Amino acid sequence: MLLRLLLLTCAPLCEPTGLLLTVRPSRLVEGGPMTLSCVNQLHQRLPGSPQFQFLKDGHALGLGWDNSSQYQVAAVWREDVGYYWCEVWIEHRVIKSKRMWIDMHRVPVRNVSLETQPAGGHVAEGQTLVLACLVSGGTGDINFLWYRGALGVKLETKTQRSLSAKFEIPAVRESDANQYYCSADNGYGPRLSGLVSVTVTVPVSRPVLTLRAPGAPALVGDTVELHCEAQTGSPPILYRFYHDGVTLGNSSAPSGGGVSFNLSLTAEHSGNYSCEADNGVGAQRSEVVPFSVTAPREDRAELTTAVVVEGLFGLLGLLTAVLLICCWCKRKMGQPSARDSVRSPPLPPPRESTYLNTAPEQRQPIYQNVNVGRGDEVYSLAFCMQQEWQPAAAEALRMPANGPDPSVIYSGVMKVDVTDKDYEDAM
Repeated sequence: MLLRLLLLTCAPLCEPTGLLLTVRPSRLVEGGPMTLSCVNQLHQRLPGSPQFQFLKDGHALGLGWDNSSQYQVAAVWREDVGYYWCEVWIEHRVIKSKRMWIDMHRVPVRNVSLETQPAGGHVAEGQTLVLACLVSGGTGDINFLWYRGALGVKLETKTQRSLSAKFEIPAVRESDANQYYCSADNGYGPRLSGLVSVTVTVPVSRPVLTLRAPGAPALVGDTVELHCEAQTGSPPILYRFYHDGVTLGNSSAPSGGGVSFNLSLTAEHSGNYSCEADNGVGAQRSEVVPFSVTAPREDRAELTTAVVVEGLFGLLGLLTAVLLICCWCKRKMGQPSARDSVRSPPLPPPRESTYLNTAPEQRQPIYQNVNVGRGDEVYSLAFCMQQEWQPAAAEALRMPANGPDPSVIYSGVMKVDVTDKDYEDAM
């Protein structure tokens, strides 16, 4: 009787439950999925509508009771290690599976590298520098550390469950130019990246332009030196020189500092000069420097003589043109026609006679062929020049009373062939 009572008391605890908890995959890795299943080993259909529940270390997983016999976890981590089992609620009683220890496998980090943003490690002063530490593999929480310099001055530490982490320097200074590296560790020891050089480029300051001439004032033919220099700025620096906004030339300073540009002066080189400095971060233009070039006295005298001669030649040409026009107009207005020449022949100027007349009013005849008519006709003009009366001469030349009148002079006209050329020569 006592034995039967013991069997009845032990029955609920000693009989096989018929439930088995399984896990897949069989080897769990941190960060990977996990599926738990509550399997009925009796191969009998459970009556009614059974409800399932999965537990870890006595705490229900998920929402508790559910009609699904499986429970899925997207990613398991180190804190998911522990004892698991499942339960089924059927016919007002709970049946439990055996407990199972579930462990996680951690993958060590590998292929640690350091990248910079901007890429290449070239950053301008004042910009933000980003140092990204990356691993190609590894599970669980990873401890990231950043170091500066070959001696390894620790800058920052971050622990996170990811394959990358970033460290930022908000405003880079020139002193931040150095070598950097990082390390990653998830419990198997730190893994180091390679060294990465960071270059900080300092923008150029506003350059100063200086003009150095042999003497004052600067003369035509002198050589003037244009010196441009920016006090600060990372090399190399490219300098450009300008005259009245037009580029004269450029020169580079690979190690920094200033550069010079020589210019042989002419009269056209007077004006405003400036220079520009550029190292790729930003260009800066200098202030404008006015500069005057003076011509030597000889050049000024030659220039004045040339101007005067040029002016005289111009005036002479103008006067010549005016005279030519006047002569042409006068000739045009004063030239008589052939008909007018016949009607009004020109009168020759009176000439005084060198002869003494015997008569009181002795006249000296003068003959001249003035024109040639048509045919064989020749016209002649006769002029008598009256002389003053000389009494003594009159007595010597007194004519007889019955002689011809001394005031009448007879002359014969001879026919002469005259050509146009002879007429023109006579005129």
